[in-house]
Amino acid sequence: MVLMTMIARVADGLPLAASIQEDEQTGRNILDYQNQAKMLFRKLTPQSPTRCSIETGPYLFHYMIDGAVCYLTLCSRDYSKRLAFSYLENIAQEFQAQYSRQVHTVSRPYSFIEF
Repeated sequence: MVLMTMIARVADGLPLAASIQEDEQTGRNILDYQNQAKMLFRKLTPQSPTRCSIETGPYLFHYMIDGAVCYLTLCSRDYSKRLAFSYLENIAQEFQAQYSRQVHTVSRPYSFIEF
């Protein structure tokens, strides 16, 4: 199950868009994971691996870097890695089609929140 998806610029870790699955059980803890994701974004560089999975408590972060943008999802451990990366590829294609020209020019966090 996908619990959260975030998109950020790799150069400076600026969050560009986010989507969080609302549910009572995970809602309280999701802010902690969102903060972990933001810390991860700040640590990424153009030399970082383009695909990675990171354990965090009972969940896994999966991220994919495409161009200058990082696409990250938080999933339950039983969610297929293959499906998680397929999901991220679909998100990346759609995001690039809509916003690729604007990614380098935005300065406000969550400028593409409508995505």
